[in-house]
Amino acid sequence: MARTDMPFRTATQLAKAIRAREIGCVETLDLYLARIETHNPRINAVIALDVESARKAAKAADKATRKGDSLGPLHGVPMTLKESYDVAGLPTTWGDPAFRGHVAATDSLAVQRFKRAGAIVFGKTNVPLMLADWQSFNAIYGTTNNPWDVARSPGGSSGGSAAALAAGLTGLDAGSDIGASIRNPAHYCGVYGHKPTWGIVSGKGHALPGTVSQSDIAVVGPLARSAEDLITAMDVMQGPDEIDGAGWQLKLPAPRHKQLRDFRVAVMLEDRNSAVDAEVRASIQALTDWLRRRKVTVSDAGRPDIDMDEHQRLYVDLLRTATSGRQSDELYARNKQLAAGLAPDDPSYFARMARANVAGHRDWLGANERRHQLRLKWAAFFEDYDVLLCPAAASAAFPHDHIGERYQRTIEVDGQRVPTTDQLFWAGISSLCHLPGTVAPIGLTPRGLPVGVQIVGPQYGDRTTLRFARLLEREYYRFVPPPGFG
Repeated sequence: MARTDMPFRTATQLAKAIRAREIGCVETLDLYLARIETHNPRINAVIALDVESARKAAKAADKATRKGDSLGPLHGVPMTLKESYDVAGLPTTWGDPAFRGHVAATDSLAVQRFKRAGAIVFGKTNVPLMLADWQSFNAIYGTTNNPWDVARSPGGSSGGSAAALAAGLTGLDAGSDIGASIRNPAHYCGVYGHKPTWGIVSGKGHALPGTVSQSDIAVVGPLARSAEDLITAMDVMQGPDEIDGAGWQLKLPAPRHKQLRDFRVAVMLEDRNSAVDAEVRASIQALTDWLRRRKVTVSDAGRPDIDMDEHQRLYVDLLRTATSGRQSDELYARNKQLAAGLAPDDPSYFARMARANVAGHRDWLGANERRHQLRLKWAAFFEDYDVLLCPAAASAAFPHDHIGERYQRTIEVDGQRVPTTDQLFWAGISSLCHLPGTVAPIGLTPRGLPVGVQIVGPQYGDRTTLRFARLLEREYYRFVPPPGFG
């Protein structure tokens, strides 16, 4: 690979080049800092830097290289993280002006682990207000643009992470996901992202200031320019914190198969809960056709024995109860009054959200019980299939739209305006029942926008979905840089 391609090399390739002394750690850091100065004004993906600490760490990594020592699998690789991770000396605000002055005193556990693996953490990437949008804009840092089309969203809430990777502004990044917040930015920006099985990566230090508990459904996980990097990053991130680690250790099962032809694949292109644009369906169908030509066992009809209408209702209920703790006392009181005035049989997203925002614990227990009944159905499905392929979102990246609340906005699907919240269905496919979901780029639409496929696997089957993504990367399609960022 030519040295001019260095900014778009994978983290794995960068670490290899550093070990081979093809490039130094400080030189690599300076390369990305220079690109941020040149390209970041167009997309506003990187919103905070700690150059002094990063350069000190890079010099130490160069010294270790000269001595023949290795700091770990990410030795010398410059990386950024989503703004919502605590990084000592940098702000953690979640895009909320109420936390504008909050600066983290310590590193989150994920940051500690990345540093121990040799990564050079040098900055943070943008998010939407309270991580609650498929766009990435807020009153503190402004709007992040998609490098494939700056008039469009890079996704959210890890939109800055995906945009920075696509534009070649960082070597690796990490985000979080409760409603496709890793998966839809990876899809919109043409990079790789992994939503882990719930609970296998500690979220310690990824929380609003003052919060230490882990939320239901929410996970933290990596984004990268290659599936191989996702595998490396998951090896670094996974496992319990020091308290839980006193009692249990994580041992994920090996990938179910080594070769594509051995996988049993189910494909789900659309559902009545969420229409999917023809451009996205066509890309996944093209992948499906290719898999069949490669003698992979593929079923268009394979589905879990689940009422997907109920699946979606439960996901919305549990998602909104999981985020309800973010409400102030005043907002909670207003929402309680609002919910009381709704018709009991109102099935709309707004009504379900409003009720869930103020739901009682008994309501949550009932929804959780039903969720675990569905979890058994998913486990039975994955006895017959290894992975389920489906969309990560209803369309390719959509134009910026910051008017009103998210539940009031629409996107275009096959020429029709549909509620943007409909596509929560594709988030819930893996989120509701704690399943892993890996997004891998599989091509471009006729308009030149990236399309990714969501690869869903059994609970704790992270290595299987990651292996499938890695095989697609080797044999079908891999990351390509957006025009104008070379």
